[in-house]
Amino acid sequence: MNICIFCSANSDIDPVYVEKTSELGRYLAARRHTVIFGGCDLGLMECVAEAARRAGGHTVGIVPGIVEAGGHVSGHADEVVHCENLTDRKALMMERSDLFVALPGGIGTLDEIFTVASSHTIGYHRKPVVLYNINGFWSPLIALLDDMSAQGMIRGDWKDFIAVADNLDGLDAFLH
Repeated sequence: MNICIFCSANSDIDPVYVEKTSELGRYLAARRHTVIFGGCDLGLMECVAEAARRAGGHTVGIVPGIVEAGGHVSGHADEVVHCENLTDRKALMMERSDLFVALPGGIGTLDEIFTVASSHTIGYHRKPVVLYNINGFWSPLIALLDDMSAQGMIRGDWKDFIAVADNLDGLDAFLH
């Protein structure tokens, strides 16, 4: 499968996120999945790509022009796909990926999660996005989604579009 990873490009974060991201990269490579990521050489993006490549996996970095101009293209991408901006990057990620896994991240990661989920809700694709809930990172978002649903703000069950996995065993259920 082509597994797209959404995650932080920040490096000054809790070491457990780095450890679990490296573990995920090795895990995906061992199962011969391709890792698709934002192509940046910073934070968890670089971490997952480096771990996957060192474990013999294949990686695809989808790099917006501003990242390239800033000199932050990952050296751990087997294939670099150039694009104009973040909107193009998300479109290419959706086109090329079978599944999306959201690791801890910030505003960009939230944007990616909800772009994929909202595209799914209106029928552009049937690909799930999985919140990899390392150390409960996504628990506040899960509570917000539950509250929005309880108030009638979400049509249907949000879990039809966004799944949650607390560990690699939980994530494995989505890797067919």
